[in-house]
Amino acid sequence: MRIEDFDYELPEELIAQVPLEQRDSCRLMVLDRSKKTVEHRHFYDILDYVNPGDCLVLNDSRVIPARMYGIKDGTGAHIELLLIKRIEGDRWECMVRPGKRLHEGDTVLLAGRTSTVPSGYEGDMSEGYLVNGIERPFKAHILGIHDRDNGTRLVEFEYEGIFMERLEEIGSMPLPPYISRPAEDSDKEMYQTVYSRIDGSVAAPTAGLHFTEELLAKAAQKGVRIAYVTLHVGIGTFRPVKVDVIEEHKMHFEECSVDEKNAEIINSTIESGGRIISVGTTSTRTLESMAVPADRTDAAYDKGFRIEAGSKSTGIFIYPGYSFRIVDALITNFHLPKSTLLMLVSALYDREEILKAYRIAVEERYRFFSYGDAMIIC
Repeated sequence: MRIEDFDYELPEELIAQVPLEQRDSCRLMVLDRSKKTVEHRHFYDILDYVNPGDCLVLNDSRVIPARMYGIKDGTGAHIELLLIKRIEGDRWECMVRPGKRLHEGDTVLLAGRTSTVPSGYEGDMSEGYLVNGIERPFKAHILGIHDRDNGTRLVEFEYEGIFMERLEEIGSMPLPPYISRPAEDSDKEMYQTVYSRIDGSVAAPTAGLHFTEELLAKAAQKGVRIAYVTLHVGIGTFRPVKVDVIEEHKMHFEECSVDEKNAEIINSTIESGGRIISVGTTSTRTLESMAVPADRTDAAYDKGFRIEAGSKSTGIFIYPGYSFRIVDALITNFHLPKSTLLMLVSALYDREEILKAYRIAVEERYRFFSYGDAMIIC
């Protein structure tokens, strides 16, 4: 298949720039695969499409404030760093901007957008400088190129205190590039699911942003099972497909895991005939990555697959023609044209039907992407 097969026209004004004040008040498009129908509801109606005995699977990864700002020691050049992945200890893979200004051996003094370092300052800041009125050095030492193809650097951080606490002080939420505004303090709450618990993502698993604690409680009261998996979302979620033939695309690898307790919840749902309803493409990729053949003598596993607890690095690429092993239905947002996420939802339903639904969403003025509206494919 070709990349043009997953293109559609999207007016720029439909790209959501801010979240709605009430998480579950966004619009919900309902795609019924058996009837080939489209309904328009609100997200707080989602439980009308989830039955007792079904299982909602949520990605509990937590977004870290991975975007940092600072200046190059000795020149005062303004630098932006984005954490991508911890390599070991205090060494991280990072994207840097502007990359041409940073070379092996350089040091960046980090302070965040509220730094009191004056614009154009040139001098020795090796002893640190004021951050929110506190003088505490936080340095990023450039060790060299980490990934030449993607232009990322290997960076070692030097700091006082606990890394994640310091990151909370100076880091900003890594809003995606199509949100054309700086991150605000409110994004630290709103660009985070209410059930997030394990630090590690540099982008939110956005389908889960619509759930409230009250909605999850109602799901449990209805007899819906809830299971959690973990996939730390990497920068690959924003990277465009650069090949014409999609089968030639190579996915960015991400770390995912399912513990014994949640694997049992998912497997018992499969055994009892309930549906596995994945909340988001990251949960989907985790479930499909952790699937293993079931014991063929056990007729309860009518799908022929179950979830095996554990962790792995996954580069699974799901596009039309893929045969789903675990996932029965999907709650998701509206995705970018020509993206691997659009390919994934097209694999679960039908490419033409998905593109038709997207055209309807544009006509009906749905809000798109991370802070936008939602869809359930059931």
